[in-house]
Amino acid sequence: MTTAVVGVGSTRQGELPGRTANDIAAEAIQLALDDAGIDKAEVDGLITCRNLTTRSCIDEQVGQLLGMNPGYSATLDYGTGNFSLHLGVMAITAGLANTVVLAYGTNQRSQRINFGTTVGGGAEFAAAAGLVHVAGPAAMAFRRHQHRYGTTEEQLGWISVAQREWARLNPLSIFRDPLSIEDYLAAPYIAEPLRRPDLTMVSDGGAALVLTTAERAGDCPKRPVFVAGMAERTALRGYQNPDNLMRPWLADTARDLWNNTGVGPQDIDALYLQDATSVWVLQMLEAYGFCGPGEAGAFLQEGHTRPGGRLPVNTNGGQLSESYMWGWLHLCEAVRQLRGECGDRQIPDPTYALDCSSHDFLKAAATLLAVTA
Repeated sequence: MTTAVVGVGSTRQGELPGRTANDIAAEAIQLALDDAGIDKAEVDGLITCRNLTTRSCIDEQVGQLLGMNPGYSATLDYGTGNFSLHLGVMAITAGLANTVVLAYGTNQRSQRINFGTTVGGGAEFAAAAGLVHVAGPAAMAFRRHQHRYGTTEEQLGWISVAQREWARLNPLSIFRDPLSIEDYLAAPYIAEPLRRPDLTMVSDGGAALVLTTAERAGDCPKRPVFVAGMAERTALRGYQNPDNLMRPWLADTARDLWNNTGVGPQDIDALYLQDATSVWVLQMLEAYGFCGPGEAGAFLQEGHTRPGGRLPVNTNGGQLSESYMWGWLHLCEAVRQLRGECGDRQIPDPTYALDCSSHDFLKAAATLLAVTA
């Protein structure tokens, strides 16, 4: 474990009118640096994540705004938390930088950005089929799961209900009103069989992390959280891949992670699953081995992922209830949980947290985070 997260920062989430995405990212960076006890002059690496819908949060823009001139910088086009974190670890391991800031900021809600558009590889073919939002293919993926395993809509609903229960313990969350399984089933369909609680909101906000070497981490004021393992896979052929709706390559990512680290599902104290839709949670529970194929529905219905359950999942409320930040806040929450900073939702004495993300039907990434005794 040669790299550690030593600082995290998250702005207020929701609607931040009158602010640019770059300004929000800069605020998150300053919060993360303050958390790490590091001055911006010590930062020699900057990695930002460009919003898919706007030309903002570019490293050149954010660096200029903050008055930073790091030796290394980059911007990822789809830089969700894991992909950005992995690039930061690689930069440090390669000797390109010693202290790297990762950041994402967006004003997508206040600017009324249109998400009714296809993105990624094969977008033109998806649009021709009328699939102009992730809800469409996600709905088909759940139908496939239903057909193969008999999973019910009520079982899927326990994902949204459980994450809302966690969100009610998180002051940062946008959606904090109670949500029962009866409320879920009474909600209208958006893309049948998916309902509004199955899909993320659109929100403004920013998040940032500070990475540094294990040696430097010992000088920071808070307990370092080490990057204990990483894995990535692509599915760039899209629907040329067999049964791509079920995203079988997620299991390949999991296999790589477990084989490379010697850690297994039984060792994970807190699990963070990127949840642009609830279907992704269902799929990843099975793919990463927390239950068998076809068993996630019953696993969820039995309450294992809810507060007090044996596998805390998305203790921040996730993208379904906390905020839509491409999984960045999952990483912030994982770090805070491992440092014991989460108040009423704190998990007792966690050692390992796993964060899993995906770029819809095209890519997957996972990061194992750990603290030492």
